[in-house]
Amino acid sequence: MSDQNLYERYHRQVILPEFGEEGQQKLLKGKVLVIGAGGLGCPALQYLAAAGIGTIGIVDDDVVALNNLHRQVLYSVNDIGLSKAERATHILQQLNPDIKIICYNERLENKNALMLFEEFDIIIDGTDNFSTRYLINDACVLLNKPLVYGAISQFEGQVSVFNPPPQPLKGSNEAVNYRDLFPDPPKEGEVLNCAEAGVLGVLPGIIGTMMANETIKLITGIGEPLINQLLTYNALNNQVYLLNLSARKETRSLIPKDEKAFLQMDYVWLCSSPVQQSEIDPDIFNDMIANGNVDVIDVRESHETPSVNEFKHLRIPLAQLSDNSSLIKSENVIAFCQSGKRSLQAAKILSGIFGDSKKIYSLRGGIVEWKKQKQTV
Repeated sequence: MSDQNLYERYHRQVILPEFGEEGQQKLLKGKVLVIGAGGLGCPALQYLAAAGIGTIGIVDDDVVALNNLHRQVLYSVNDIGLSKAERATHILQQLNPDIKIICYNERLENKNALMLFEEFDIIIDGTDNFSTRYLINDACVLLNKPLVYGAISQFEGQVSVFNPPPQPLKGSNEAVNYRDLFPDPPKEGEVLNCAEAGVLGVLPGIIGTMMANETIKLITGIGEPLINQLLTYNALNNQVYLLNLSARKETRSLIPKDEKAFLQMDYVWLCSSPVQQSEIDPDIFNDMIANGNVDVIDVRESHETPSVNEFKHLRIPLAQLSDNSSLIKSENVIAFCQSGKRSLQAAKILSGIFGDSKKIYSLRGGIVEWKKQKQTV
C-alpha cells in the first residue's frame, strides 16, 4: 500500500493531534489476538481491522447460527452453518486487505493457549463462558500479556484492562488481573449466560467497541486505559459506573505458577458443580484425624497463614501435587487450603492419580473455618 493510500485510509484519525502518524504506525505494528468471534468479538474485530491493527488473530471453533445475527452483525444469513473464524477473516480482509488476519478455527484450551498468546502483544477476551475466561486470565498473567476484558448479560455490560504492561498505576503498585475481581469461578448454573438470560442485541456492539477502544489506547499510548478500573454500563438507563480495583495478594496462589501447572489445570471442572461427597465438615475431619490412617495435605503455598500445628500433615502446594503424589501413603487422604476451593481442585487431581485405590476428601470451608470452629468449642 502506498504512503498516499495509507494516509488517505487513516486520514481522519491521523489528523488528531494526540494520535498523528506515530499513533498509526504503532497500530500497524500491533499484534492483537481476539478470543471469540461472537457478540463481543465481532464489533471489536471490525473496528480494530478498520483502525489498521497490523496483525489480528481470531480464535473460535463455533459456526454461525440464525440466533447469532441479532447481535453478531459481522455475519449474514448466507454465513449460517459456516465457521465464524473463517468467515470473520474473509469479511475483515475485504474491509482492510492491507493488514494480516490469522484464522484459528479451533477451541482455546490449555494445550494451545500459551503458544498462541506468545505471538501477540494484547489479548482480547470476547468469550461467553467462565472456564475459558479464567484460562485466558491465567495464561495472560503467566506470559505478562495485557488482557482487554468485556462481559455482557441482558442489559448490562462491563469492560476492564487486566495485567497491563509495566507503568505507573493508579492507586496500586501491582497490576490487577481478573481473579482480583472474581477470585473463584462460579459453579455450574450459578450465573446464567446470554443463551439462558438473554441479551439486548445492541449491548455487545457497545461493549465490544469499548474493548476495541481500550486496545487502541494501549497500543498508541493515548488517553487513559481502564487499568485497575472496571467500567459498567446499563443500556436501559445509560448509567455508567467506574469502579477502582486493587490487586489482592491472596489471589496469586490461585493462578498456576508455571507452564506445567497451567497445563494440568482443569478449568472446565473448576466451573462445574463440585462432587459434594468429596467434601467433609470440620467435625468429620477431626474424627478422621483422631482415628488415624489418614494423610492430611495442606495445598497452600508456603507463605500462607495461618500456620497449622494442631495435627500432623504434609505441605504440598497445589501446583506441586502431581509431582509429589508418591509421598501420600494412607488409604484416606484429606486436602485442605485457605477456604476449601483449591482443596477441591486437589481432590480432583488426586482422584485422577489414585482412582478408587484411595478415598480422597476436601475440608469444607478450609483451615480458616476449621480454626474458627475450634475456637468456639
